[in-house]
Amino acid sequence: MAKYETMLVTSATLDEEATAALVGKFKSLIEANGTIDSVDEWGKRRLAYPINDEPEGVYTVINFTSDPNFPAELDRVYKITDGVLRSIIVAKEEEKAKTEAK
Repeated sequence: MAKYETMLVTSATLDEEATAALVGKFKSLIEANGTIDSVDEWGKRRLAYPINDEPEGVYTVINFTSDPNFPAELDRVYKITDGVLRSIIVAKEEEKAKTEAK
């Protein structure tokens, strides 16, 4: 099992319920394939540049632990889901590796 962090930016044109449902869909997918360590809702923020003519997006950061093969599937689902403007999945370094390097 490896630790990952994913950030997704959803459309700000969706109402709160639709945004919560979309994020809930991804949380359920992650929980089915691993464990969620934390969820950080950043809320609506102005984008650095418009994406699909939208100046704002709703940011959500999820830290999770899963099998190393799962992030590719999660990224595929992000790309085919309407309402997701941008997403990124990053493998986190293990805390043990950080302390050994010092």
